[in-house]
Amino acid sequence: MSKVAIVTGASRGIGREVCKQLAERNHQVVAVARSKIPLQKLQNEYPENIFSNPTDLTVEKSVTELIQTLTSRYEGVDILINNAGALINKSFQELTLNDWRSQMESNLISAVNITKHLLPLFNNDAHIINISSMGGFQGSAKFPGLAAYSVSKGGLSILTECLATEFAEHNICANALCLGAVQTEMLEQAFPGIEAPVSPEEMGTYITDFALNGSKFYNGKILPVALEDPE
Repeated sequence: MSKVAIVTGASRGIGREVCKQLAERNHQVVAVARSKIPLQKLQNEYPENIFSNPTDLTVEKSVTELIQTLTSRYEGVDILINNAGALINKSFQELTLNDWRSQMESNLISAVNITKHLLPLFNNDAHIINISSMGGFQGSAKFPGLAAYSVSKGGLSILTECLATEFAEHNICANALCLGAVQTEMLEQAFPGIEAPVSPEEMGTYITDFALNGSKFYNGKILPVALEDPE
């Protein structure tokens, strides 16, 4: 049965791969990101299954317009993958308050904003997947320069537990996947020169499978998805 999935951070890397794999399995995908041109190229690859919608998820009006578009196109939403995010690599001493606010806006508030607005559109048994990081997983190795990023992703992880509790009466599941090293632009930004053991295509497959089937086995869980911490 075809599902309607919204994927944020869809213009590149893991988000783009998830969109492609959902489309190839004949699901309807709404690809969301700020960058218009990469989204349009993605839609052109899968015109029957991918609808692109450039949106700034930190802006209330922008998200409201997205919801209006979704309401006019679909009867409901089955999957939300909160993958949008950004990374600032600076020592704690160098981080400004604006840096902290920027990381919170990109990695946490964006997910809060779209999830809140989508609540009336979620179908029964909908699944929310928050893409967190091993940096936001309690007890994992932490690295210099990634304090703001890790803290914002930790907030996204805890948000997941809260959503699972609050949305239980609506039969909506929420889980967080704390990703380890994947060969993306963001990884290169955090750890220049590192060669990750997992490709975006491989992680895209894992997240796609989890989005479609994970809610049968998990709810409110913060799950590490890593072979090891990057060193």
